[in-house]
Amino acid sequence: MLDPDAAVPEGLHDAQGNPAAKRFDVYRNNVTVALIEALHSAFPVLVKLLGEQNFDQLARLFVRAHPPSSPLMMHYGEALPGFLDDFAPLAHIGYLSDVARLELAMRQSYHAADPPTFDPARLGSVSPEVLMASTLSLAAPVRFVPSPWPLVDIWRFNTVEGADKPRATPQSALITRAAFDPEPHALDPAQAAWLTQVKSGATLAHAQDAACATDPGFDLTGVLSLLIQHNAIADFTTPKE
Repeated sequence: MLDPDAAVPEGLHDAQGNPAAKRFDVYRNNVTVALIEALHSAFPVLVKLLGEQNFDQLARLFVRAHPPSSPLMMHYGEALPGFLDDFAPLAHIGYLSDVARLELAMRQSYHAADPPTFDPARLGSVSPEVLMASTLSLAAPVRFVPSPWPLVDIWRFNTVEGADKPRATPQSALITRAAFDPEPHALDPAQAAWLTQVKSGATLAHAQDAACATDPGFDLTGVLSLLIQHNAIADFTTPKE
């Protein structure tokens, strides 16, 4: 279906009993075009960065290598970041695959279950020692995209009118969805190291150690406040629990 050079399936005929090569070619082309359009909708920043013509050429190659595994087009394109990692003609634009990961994570966040309402007073109800020995679980819409590039700045520059040009600093992306629309937030390397540990189930003390190993001046208050403000915490488990 996705290979334009493949022969028409055996036994496929038109109303006159002739091989339906032309009709099948039209249908085959329509399928490919529809999948490319789905990628346009899923990765608008990539389209803007590459230009429509270049993106279409890339998308056509991707579609032939990665046909859909689900009838739900909202999930199509999950393999595109990895495809870009190995796509030599665009290797000189190193941030493209991370941009694709961010756009994919934004879409996944949008379709995730609604987050519960977490009472931040629970964090203040325990001693600092108990707090640091505790773990956090993140809400279903939360996504995390680590990156050595100014990832969130790149995304904003290409989606928000008047946004500043990307800064030359690493930015991992925390995606939250407090209400209806997902929102990316820039994390510095220490905050990213902290969140990586939290996501793995480590205690806040271990996460703090990882963050401070990256930046001794790491401030827990900033990243914890970010999670609270955007309803990104699902639960808080103390050692006794």
